[in-house]
Amino acid sequence: MGFVSSSRELEVYKLARQMSLEIYTLTLSFPKEERYSLTDQIRRSSRSIGAQIAESWAKKRYEKHFVSKLTDADGEQQETQHWIETAFDCGYISEEQQQFFLSKYAEIGKMIQSMINKAGLFCK
Repeated sequence: MGFVSSSRELEVYKLARQMSLEIYTLTLSFPKEERYSLTDQIRRSSRSIGAQIAESWAKKRYEKHFVSKLTDADGEQQETQHWIETAFDCGYISEEQQQFFLSKYAEIGKMIQSMINKAGLFCK
């Protein structure tokens, strides 16, 4: 993929970073007693998505490593969806917020899966 020279240029990476910032902002309103549990967990998993994508890019010389790191990124986005649902269940976010975040993370998941399916194009 000669037209993309770094992970920072990937749309999925940009969206993952944007969403991790939105998660950070969202969690500022979570109760203090959630600081070391739900707040930390959702921030960590949302931030890890972009980090895993960046790491996969650095390993694209080896297709299996590339796919492995993208699989980790997908796992982190699914974990983030779990924490979003937990925040909703606890009454910390609205149904509208839950649906917004779940749809964005589902979009990230589809983009990651597309990269996995086309790994050979990235790893040439």
